[in-house]
Amino acid sequence: MSSSVAPAAQDGVETNVDVLVIGAGAAGMTAALVCALEGLDVLLCEKSAQVGGTSATSAGTIWVPCTQQSRDAGFADDIADARRYLDAIIGPATDARRDAYLESGPTVVDYLARCTEVKFSVYPRHPDYLINRPGSTVAGRALAPLPFDGRLLGADFALVRPPIGEFMALGGMMIGRDDIDVLARPFASLSAFRRAMSLVWRQATDRLRHRRGTRLLMGNALVARLFYSLRQRNVPVWLNAPLQELVVSEGRVTAASLSVDGRPRRVTARRAIILATGGFGGGVEHLNDYVHPPLAHAVAFAGAEGDGMKAARAAGAAVEDDHASPAFWTPVSATDWLGGGRGAFPHLALDRAKPGLIAVNTEGRRFVDEAVSYHEFVIGMQRSHVSVPTVPAWLVCDRAFIDRYGLGRVPPARKSLRRFVASGYLVEASSIGELADRIGVDAAGLHDTVRRHSGFATTGVDDDFGKGSTDFDRHNGDPNHRPNPCLGPIATAPFYAMAVYPSTLGSSVGLRADADGRVLAADGRPIPGLFACGNDMASIMRGHYPGPGITLGPGMVFAYRAAMAIRGGR
Repeated sequence: MSSSVAPAAQDGVETNVDVLVIGAGAAGMTAALVCALEGLDVLLCEKSAQVGGTSATSAGTIWVPCTQQSRDAGFADDIADARRYLDAIIGPATDARRDAYLESGPTVVDYLARCTEVKFSVYPRHPDYLINRPGSTVAGRALAPLPFDGRLLGADFALVRPPIGEFMALGGMMIGRDDIDVLARPFASLSAFRRAMSLVWRQATDRLRHRRGTRLLMGNALVARLFYSLRQRNVPVWLNAPLQELVVSEGRVTAASLSVDGRPRRVTARRAIILATGGFGGGVEHLNDYVHPPLAHAVAFAGAEGDGMKAARAAGAAVEDDHASPAFWTPVSATDWLGGGRGAFPHLALDRAKPGLIAVNTEGRRFVDEAVSYHEFVIGMQRSHVSVPTVPAWLVCDRAFIDRYGLGRVPPARKSLRRFVASGYLVEASSIGELADRIGVDAAGLHDTVRRHSGFATTGVDDDFGKGSTDFDRHNGDPNHRPNPCLGPIATAPFYAMAVYPSTLGSSVGLRADADGRVLAADGRPIPGLFACGNDMASIMRGHYPGPGITLGPGMVFAYRAAMAIRGGR
C-alpha cells in the first residue's frame, strides 16, 4: 500500500480517466471504490488535505432496511413496511429514487461486505426516530461500521480527518457510547477498571507513534475502511484539489478544471464525473440564504460549501429546494473555550433524554419533548422562536444530573465544574430565580416550569410534551430510573443552565437527480456525463429525519448506483 496520495499531473499535462469523482467523503469514496471494483479507471479528488469530510466526524450509522445483517440478527422487516414508514413521514414519493434506495440498499451493504473492508453490524436496538408512525421499527434498520485499527493504514492514517475534538479525550482517543461510564467511573467495578485501563494503555502506546488514537469508531471507522479499501486497489487520490468548474462540450460534461496544490489542472473523464462534494451544510453563509434566524455554527465539514452545486448549476443543472427543511439539524453548545475543538458540541442523544433536564425559551417555558431526535429538537426551537425568542434555548438541570449523566462537553462524575463555569459554558446559580436572572429568562415562568416538570417526574407522565412516552425517547433515557426513564426532578442546588443553538449536520436541498444519480437539467432530462451522490444530490428524505444514518445510507447507495450505471453505459 502506498504511504502517500498519488501525485497530481505535471504542469501542462492533461489527465484522462474513465471516471472522475470529486469529494472524498463516504459517498465519494464509495463511488470511486465501486468504479474501481467494476474495472473502471477512476480518479478521486478532494479539496482538503484529508479524506472523510463530514462523514469522518459523524456517528457513521447507515439507515438501510431489510439487510442480511438484520435478518441474521433475528430482526423481521420488509420493504413494504419501510416504504409505509417513509410515506407516513415524507408523503408520497416525488420520483423513483425512494424505491430505488429501498430496493438497492441491502445489495449495496452485501456488495461492500463481500468485496471490500467496508463492513457493518446491526445495532441490537436503535429505534426509528419517529417511532409512532406506521411501519416503524425499534431495531434492525440502523447499521454501524465495525471498528477499525488505524495502524493498518500506516503513514496514510494521518490523511484521515479526525473526529471533532469535542468527541475525543486524553489527547485524541475516540470515545464510544459504551466507553463513557467506565472512563468516568473506572473504580465502579473490576470489569470497569480493566476496561478503562485497556483503553488508556492503548491510547498511551498509540501516542508514541501517532498524533491521535488509532482505535477508530463510528464515522472515523467507516471513512478509514473506505480509504483502506481504496488503497488496496491502488485508486489514485488527489488531495488539496478543489473543483473550479465543469467543462461542457456539445451538451455533455466532459472534463473538470481543478486547482491542485494551487495550480490549475484539467481532468478529462471519458465516461462521467460524479459530484460528491458534501452539499452546502458546512457553509454558514450559504445556509443563511435559507435559514432564519441566521446560524452561527455548522457541525458539518467546513469544506462542504456547495462547490458541486455551484459548478453543476453553471452546467445547466436544476436544484430541488422544495423540502420541508433545507438542512438536517442538531442543537449544539458553543465550545470556543476548548483547545483543539471545532467550537460546537452536538447534543445528539446522551443528555437531552435523561431524567432531570428541561429545555426552555426566554419565557422560561418548555417548547418541545427534550428527548426527540436532534433534528426534531431544532425544528421545535425554530417553531417556538416564531413567537418567543428560543435561539439560544437553555438546557436546565441540577448538579445531581451532571454528576450522573454529564452535560454536553462536561463529563459525568467531574469533581469540579469551575473550568466550565469560568468559561461561560455552564451558568451556575444557587436558586432557580438566580439562574433565571443570569440567563435572561422569565423567573416566574422558569419557577413554574420546574415545579410542573417535577410533578411529571413523580407521576411518570409528561402531560405537556409526552417525554418518555415513546420507544425512541426511552431508548436514550436511563433504564434504571423509575417511573419514567426520561423524567426526573430538578430539585437540589446548585442549578445549571447551558445555551444551545441550531446547527447543521448537512444539507437536504441539492441537485435534482434520477434513480441512478444522473444530474437533471431544468427540463427534467439527464445532463450527459454528470452524476451526483451524497449531499450534492437532493435528499430523498426531503428535509425530514426518519432515522439514524439517513444521509450516509442514501449517499453510499446512490454512489453505488451511479458507478453501476456508468459501468453499464447508462
